[in-house]
Amino acid sequence: MAHVHGSHHITLSVGSAQEDVDFHVGTLGMRFIKRTVLFDGSLPIYHLYYSNAAGDPSSVVTTFPFRQAGLMGRRGTNQAREVHLAVPSGSLDYWQERLSGRGVEVANAEVLDQRRLLFRHPTGIEYALVGVEGDSRVGWTEGGVPQEYAIHGIYGVGVHVANPENMVEFLSDSFYGKSLVEEGDRVVHQVGQPSQGGSVELVVNRTDEPGTWRYGEGTIHHFAWNAQTLENQDALKFEIEGVGYTDISELKDRKYFKSVYVRTPGGALFELAVTHAEGGWTCDESPQELGSKFQLPDQFEARRTELLDQLEPIQVAASD
Repeated sequence: MAHVHGSHHITLSVGSAQEDVDFHVGTLGMRFIKRTVLFDGSLPIYHLYYSNAAGDPSSVVTTFPFRQAGLMGRRGTNQAREVHLAVPSGSLDYWQERLSGRGVEVANAEVLDQRRLLFRHPTGIEYALVGVEGDSRVGWTEGGVPQEYAIHGIYGVGVHVANPENMVEFLSDSFYGKSLVEEGDRVVHQVGQPSQGGSVELVVNRTDEPGTWRYGEGTIHHFAWNAQTLENQDALKFEIEGVGYTDISELKDRKYFKSVYVRTPGGALFELAVTHAEGGWTCDESPQELGSKFQLPDQFEARRTELLDQLEPIQVAASD
């Protein structure tokens, strides 16, 4: 039987590459594990990867810095809008002080009877830190954040929708969502195994205009789910197509994982990803070297110098 194990990664379209590195590494203390390029299209655009200590599926935030290309997005409804990250229970006071001390505006919120910290990426993308118990994923400590506070990985994603009904049906039937909870304007599904970043929060938003779906600074591009094996990925794809969601891609090789993409009825783009058996993140760098070199797929290798000359130089400095 087909299944979704949990989340795999979330991908954002951001602004400056250096600003993005400073935010994820310097402020959030995440591990920088990969610098490569966007595989689609002809524009030279970085693809940057951040994670917890091990680079676990369900821990990875990736970004496309689009400021050099001048492509702007518009946040709105019928779009993935919120990045939710899991941190150890009891760590939110530390994070409030850390974020505020680095000039990040932070708000406390009570969501589903639980405190959260709300803040934004420098390009305006909404983030939330959620304290969790019993999460076995290990945070990265070499970024300056002690183990008892370090980010475990993804908690989930917030998707803004004008009407949640079709998305609830899609998550229940095609992504095996369970534990449906409703509170105010939020409808929450849990997808996959516990502590694997599978919380999908549907936020009823009938105020904003629809957001953009293309690449563009300041927006979430897609949310990826861990299909684990190519056989399971195929089974999920056939099931999704079989009930009529035919806006789904063919298999795409992303070097570190293989993916198919489906446009959901709530507007958010979902990906079904399978980490390559030949090493995943470590297929071109050792575990100790992750993120230290500019990596390219074979089809772009002959253009290495040309691409580097067109990309913004970035420095990855350890946090404190």
